[in-house]
Amino acid sequence: MTANETGGAAVLVTQSSAGALRHELKHEISQADRFLLRSRLRAALHPDPNGDGGRYRVRSLYFDNADDKVLREKLEGAPRREKFRIRFYCGDPSRLLLEKKSKIVNLCAKRSEPLDPAICRALLAGDYDALRGGGELCRELLCKLRMEQLRPRTVVDYDREAFVFPAGNVRVTLDSDIRAGMTPSGFLSPALPDLTAGGAVLEVKYDAFLPDFVRDVVQLPGRRQTAFSKYAACRSFG
Repeated sequence: MTANETGGAAVLVTQSSAGALRHELKHEISQADRFLLRSRLRAALHPDPNGDGGRYRVRSLYFDNADDKVLREKLEGAPRREKFRIRFYCGDPSRLLLEKKSKIVNLCAKRSEPLDPAICRALLAGDYDALRGGGELCRELLCKLRMEQLRPRTVVDYDREAFVFPAGNVRVTLDSDIRAGMTPSGFLSPALPDLTAGGAVLEVKYDAFLPDFVRDVVQLPGRRQTAFSKYAACRSFG
């Protein structure tokens, strides 16, 4: 693993990922809920070693086709689905990751590999064959671009605060200040996307089991929590 350092914050990026299956729970929460959960999580779990005390900015570029295949499968709750994205952290587009997230019923897996910024710039300019110069995941994305007509579609940008606990390989994140950019060519620009998607999101990821005390920490009694997708929320703009 290597550290991506920007402005004193370090985000560790995986050089290669096998994509082990994990449980992943996502819920939209209010800002008041976020402040309450942050207080609880700071007292009970450890801050993620990535970023500045577990806090960092995340920007992703998602792919979809003209039929909105990825969006429709998400909204319809398809039991098996996948999505590709390019991501960077802390405003530093010199260190990019190409990621593929797969959903199989209630389990998720993620594969990732570093992406050369020159390949990303070529991709944004419409030169999809530039992906031939990347790794295995780049070549898989190239196949999807050809077979399913996937194209760069939406930029999703947000703040993340992350917490971890070793038992169960637990990772809990609080995402806020979610912004959407509908112009993929601006993905590498330092400017923030100017469309506010709103809301905050609680994500809980774990392997075989979730410790009871962590389950108690993230509970919000008396509130009806609903599943939430940052990509779907940002796509609501077009």
